[in-house]
Amino acid sequence: MRIVLAGASGFLGRHLAKKLTADGHRVDRLVRREPVGDHEYPWDPYVPSLDLSLFEGADAVVNVGGAGVADKRWSPAYKKLIRRSRVVPTTVLAETVAETGVPLLVNASAIGWYERGSTLVDESEPHASGFLGETCAAWERSTEAASQAGARVVRLRTAHVLSADSVMIKRLLPVFKLGIGGKFGSGRQYFPWISLPDWLGALGFLLDSKVDGPVNMIAPTPITNAEFTRALGKAVRRPAVFTVPGFALRVAAGEAAQELLSGSKVKPKVLQDNGYEFQHPTIDECLKAVLK
Repeated sequence: MRIVLAGASGFLGRHLAKKLTADGHRVDRLVRREPVGDHEYPWDPYVPSLDLSLFEGADAVVNVGGAGVADKRWSPAYKKLIRRSRVVPTTVLAETVAETGVPLLVNASAIGWYERGSTLVDESEPHASGFLGETCAAWERSTEAASQAGARVVRLRTAHVLSADSVMIKRLLPVFKLGIGGKFGSGRQYFPWISLPDWLGALGFLLDSKVDGPVNMIAPTPITNAEFTRALGKAVRRPAVFTVPGFALRVAAGEAAQELLSGSKVKPKVLQDNGYEFQHPTIDECLKAVLK
């Protein structure tokens, strides 16, 4: 396949470009810096100057771009950037897919679509209220031009993607190796996760499938935050008995602390119903693989 990839410079985009290329696909990467290699092309989604010829004859457009949710405190300006960096590029790409006849758009979304709680939900659940839920809803609506043009549109509702170089693991690992790691708040909140190999594997699976619509990119075994921190402590052979109080997280991270103090219990129904086989269905298998 010839795939046009947006968000190629980010954590998921870098790994995805490498995996798709290794699998024999041609990956044309859209970058917002000066191109430095073959198959890199400049673009600015906020300026209407996209070269449509790049999309003509492409088999798929994949968009995994967006400002990092946990990169900074959620000031009003940064919350605006989080939403704008998702909605504007997605709208531009969806309209380009519609105009050039690309048959498939695979677009990022997030597990923040769902209400926080302990009820097990799947892709049929309506979006949550609040900043994350409304942002995900606006993000997914931005793909409508492609859908209306007849393209297959896959919306990836991605959980925390765990790998040795993921933001989550890089921030937590030094603390846990010192033996001072532990749960966040009560620890009873659910922690949605998926291993990087499974995220990449599921995306490749979806490219070759007939799946259309939202897909929960999440492991099949739901765990709480306390279970995750115990597993991480076990993986590095250190105790994980401490508790980071909720008020301390709110002081340190502001409104963004809700990402760690609340979570959704979500199942990957679409992936399972369509026969995807997870490489790392449990958190112990995941951490053993990504930390080795």
